[in-house]
Amino acid sequence: MWKITAGRANAYVSQFLDDSVVAIGWSEAGDYRDVRSRDALIELFATTWPEQTSRQIQVGAGQVWRFLHGIHEGDQVVTYDPSSRLYHVGSIQGPPKYEPERMERLPVTRSVQWTSAVSRDDLSESTRNTLGAIMTIFLLSRSAEQEILAKAGIRSSQPSRAEAQDEIPSSDPFADIEEQALERAKDRILSLGWDELQELVAALLRSLGYRTMVSAAGPDRGRDILASRDGFGFEPPRIVVEVKHRRGAMGAPEVRSFLGGRHSDDRGLYVSTGGFTREAQYEAERATTVTHLMNLDDLARALIDQYEKLDAKGRALLPLTRIYWPL
Repeated sequence: MWKITAGRANAYVSQFLDDSVVAIGWSEAGDYRDVRSRDALIELFATTWPEQTSRQIQVGAGQVWRFLHGIHEGDQVVTYDPSSRLYHVGSIQGPPKYEPERMERLPVTRSVQWTSAVSRDDLSESTRNTLGAIMTIFLLSRSAEQEILAKAGIRSSQPSRAEAQDEIPSSDPFADIEEQALERAKDRILSLGWDELQELVAALLRSLGYRTMVSAAGPDRGRDILASRDGFGFEPPRIVVEVKHRRGAMGAPEVRSFLGGRHSDDRGLYVSTGGFTREAQYEAERATTVTHLMNLDDLARALIDQYEKLDAKGRALLPLTRIYWPL
């Protein structure tokens, strides 16, 4: 099974799924499908990107060669949608095509029949840790492949390991470290209890200069956290926060209920680790009370951005470490 990343930060995953394709970039090199050898492809890449190192050229050309010639019709592929935390599984259905009109930055495509999806939350930690975007295209370990296929309920048509022995040079393992760090932070947030998540959201608000009051367990009258500059809600803005820690997306009725008890001067923040339906987003957009919907991805990014300002309680709930890496 091959993992194919949908562009930088998986930006093209929706188009992968909607158009039933996978695709790769290196678009400046033009239509390289007819290049007859890897050495010739390396020469083309060196001419196109003279500023890159020899190793960078070899890695890029190796990725393209694998997409063109290492992956065969019928091979299973997986791509990741970080917004839904789903690994989509399918099989290659055709040869490479040059279609810059479809995705300008990823012009070389291959047809895929997407058949199933597996939640990242259902996978073991060891498998999740092997699925980071180290390279645009790579072969999954046998154990990761077997676990994904078992969760998806499908049989493997994986090419033999002998066919996959012609490995390309490894790319920089830190090239996509920010995206890998974000996914692992999201994993950690999801492992928290509901009360711990409330405290983490409250810590985020405190890092932004607010004082917070967290509701005790029990009926919360439509709110979990009250945040304001003075700590009592007398000084505007008064931010009323609802926190839902579950896998299912919140719909319009939940958002409508949250908005029902708000004062005209309140500001609403609705946090849902399961995300929101389109109808819920529309409900928030047309509300008279200014309301922001925050999904898991938004929460993780905000916490990472504010991490230096988080208090000890917030850092204890989401322990992270800073890594310095030369640019």
